[in-house]
Amino acid sequence: MTNEQRTSEPLSMATVLLAGVAVVMWAAWRGWDQHYEVRPDGSTTGPYEAWQVIGLGLGLLIPVCAAAFRGRGAAAVLGPSGGLTLAAAYDWSDDASGLFVIGVGMVMIGSAAATALAAVLTSTLHRAVTGAGRPGH
Repeated sequence: MTNEQRTSEPLSMATVLLAGVAVVMWAAWRGWDQHYEVRPDGSTTGPYEAWQVIGLGLGLLIPVCAAAFRGRGAAAVLGPSGGLTLAAAYDWSDDASGLFVIGVGMVMIGSAAATALAAVLTSTLHRAVTGAGRPGH
């Protein structure tokens, strides 16, 4: 088995595992709240509260950083952003206006950007820490 074959198989499994984690976390943080809040002035907000979105993001930060720390940067980006995109598409697909597609696209782009940033920062920090301890670095 070549080195490329060894790394591509775990990368695929890591991607699928991270996508599954993202779907479960979506359901835990956002899947149960489908009601809009009506303010006293008649305007509506929701269906999600800020703490739900922040909780989802912070909860996904741990597996994303763990994957990037282990050298699985692509899985750290593709898995969670793919899982969140699928969860959002499923959760919002009953929207009669059809505008859910725009929201799903925003989830896809935003989650890919956020996980890429987290993965790059984690990988950079990991290289800096491990490289600093080696002789000659």
